[in-house]
Amino acid sequence: QVQLAESGGGLVQPGGSLRLSCVASGLSISGYTMGWYRQAPGKERELVALVTSGGDTNYGDSVKGRFTISRDNGANTVYLQMGSLKPDDTAVYYCYARWLTTFWGQGTQVTVSF
Repeated sequence: QVQLAESGGGLVQPGGSLRLSCVASGLSISGYTMGWYRQAPGKERELVALVTSGGDTNYGDSVKGRFTISRDNGANTVYLQMGSLKPDDTAVYYCYARWLTTFWGQGTQVTVSF
């Protein structure tokens, strides 16, 4: 059974940083594109960042220059380092793994507020 377990979310002040982790079980991420989406209340789910099996990355326009995605295939984990956080970054962040099909995690809440 495939599971993606996100962690690292929480409450952070504007300008602060957080690192999200997503540990996969039941699959080897080495052949998968891994990434993060987010969904804020009342808004559509949007791409935050992805990293291909070859290491190429892509970011949503709103996070370019502030967020960095990375992967550790040996640890079966993908990370999202988030910096210069803004209140608009408040959302549930979902990890996914995509190859022939797409698997999703349960999400982790990130709240940026004073």
